[in-house]
Amino acid sequence: MRILKNRLLVLVGLLLLVMVIAGCGDDSGTDSAENNNGDTNNTENTENDEGSSDEVVELELFSTKTENPETYQRLVDKFEADNPNIKVEVISQPDSTTVLKTRLTKNDLPDIIAIGGNSTYGELAREGVLKDFTDSPLVEDINEGFLYQVKDLVEYGEEKVYGIPYAGNAVGVLYNKAKFEELDLEIPTTWDEFIAVADKIEAAGEMPFYHTWKDAWTITCPWNDLVINIAGDDFAQSKNAGEVTFVDRYDEVAEKMLTLRDYSHDDVFGKAYADGNQAFANGESVMYLQGNFAVPLIKEYNPDIELGMFTLPAVNDAEENMFVASVDVLFTMPADAEHPDETMKFIEFMYEEENATQYMEEQFAISAINSVTYIDPIMEPLKDKLAEGMIREAPTHYYPTGFPAAQSIQEFLIDGDKDAFLKKMDEDWDNAIANQN
Repeated sequence: MRILKNRLLVLVGLLLLVMVIAGCGDDSGTDSAENNNGDTNNTENTENDEGSSDEVVELELFSTKTENPETYQRLVDKFEADNPNIKVEVISQPDSTTVLKTRLTKNDLPDIIAIGGNSTYGELAREGVLKDFTDSPLVEDINEGFLYQVKDLVEYGEEKVYGIPYAGNAVGVLYNKAKFEELDLEIPTTWDEFIAVADKIEAAGEMPFYHTWKDAWTITCPWNDLVINIAGDDFAQSKNAGEVTFVDRYDEVAEKMLTLRDYSHDDVFGKAYADGNQAFANGESVMYLQGNFAVPLIKEYNPDIELGMFTLPAVNDAEENMFVASVDVLFTMPADAEHPDETMKFIEFMYEEENATQYMEEQFAISAINSVTYIDPIMEPLKDKLAEGMIREAPTHYYPTGFPAAQSIQEFLIDGDKDAFLKKMDEDWDNAIANQN
């Protein structure tokens, strides 16, 4: 009996020992899985913890343009269909450049930034917060003129590329083809012809231009076309070098702005951009001093309107008249992007010929991509000028940060005091430069 009891005790002891060893083995296995990611027995669990192929990456596409979010959304839908694990949210807000600068101070830049080639882009690039795309294969297929612009906006003579040009805009004169035909008008190629056309339209009881100068930025459309032809496209560099002034370079520009002001309705400072798009679509004026970026919005009000566009002939030498064609959209991303591979995958998708062509067609834009040759028939009169290189960047894009150009021009056009205006422009420029130093 005692022997049986002893045997039972031994068996129980052995059983307990096995259980303890098994328990220790479990603990040891757990430690091994946590400390050795190469443990083949735990590969599946590790993938689930660190992100499997089912994980969804969410990106934000921030557009500084209010005209193109619907086009972006259609392209995003196409991208997401092929990339179900990447979701892209399109964001476009009023006063978007201010929003972007605010987000910069909070270290909260969007994943994908679609911005114009302007001073805000230059500021972001100089801050060192944007990815360097200089060696990207995408850059090799970009029009040299547009590429030069984005380099120059960072620093004069800069060779680095921190944003890849995508689409260009053209600023000139949109016109109603039906009304031109009805009034037996031809496209003017000199300033004198341009004013003669305006006189003929007025004599027929029609309105030559519909100005939307409640929104000060719209004033810069004719302003920039006049400046590049009259004041020169080297003004910013020469002004900073102390070689020129607004007083001696901009007198004719200011005078011609006053002339354009008087060929419109009485409430030019009470009507905004949206008002003008609708009014021009409804035939309230024969011409509209705007960019091609307004065309989609105009066609929303009147899909059947027949539009054309020509260069604003700022001077009387037809061969010398240039027009503003700027980088309307470039794509960039933060240098420390949270999801660099997925972000770059979307950007590369946008530069594919089929997708870029869709954007240009829907937005009536000029492609900055050499392999995308589409140009809308509306801009056909501009084609030769484009081919000849008779385009320049918007001069206001080179104006210093803190220089209130649009607001100052607006005030001048309200009171008409040209001499005081030009002196104030010189003073404001000098103050803006001083505040940067």
